[in-house]
Amino acid sequence: MVVVNARPDYLPPMSSGPSIDAVLAELAEEFDLLGDWESRIGYVIDLGRELPPLPETDRTEANKVPGCAAQVWLAVRPEGERLEFAADSDSALSKGNIALLLRLYSGRTAPEILAFDARAALDRLGLPAALTRQRANGLNAMVGRIREAAAQTQK
Repeated sequence: MVVVNARPDYLPPMSSGPSIDAVLAELAEEFDLLGDWESRIGYVIDLGRELPPLPETDRTEANKVPGCAAQVWLAVRPEGERLEFAADSDSALSKGNIALLLRLYSGRTAPEILAFDARAALDRLGLPAALTRQRANGLNAMVGRIREAAAQTQK
């Protein structure tokens, strides 16, 4: 059956873009093309440079991610059923790490975020192995804050 000029309430909801697994596959392919870890870390830093500036009003203690080597702010903006994230850091590498996470998580529903195995995803990219222990702990703290925000919307 084909419906022409249907009322908006008849139309099925539109997908918001590629799945989280598709984004991960894209990132993995980009990382593989870069080869060595120096190039990959440079790429992560470049991702951070592309982040839009975080408004000063979002640079609050409540938005700070504890456990990071640098200062990292993560603001959550619910948009209907989806969670949009905005972030910034005073460190180029931390800013790149959060930009990578936003690419995976921003615009997703809470169930999508909570069902995604971030540890396996980051291991697939090889990112934790390329970071110092303190930076890897910070990356885990960023993921934890994103998952915490998703879990709070489920209550």
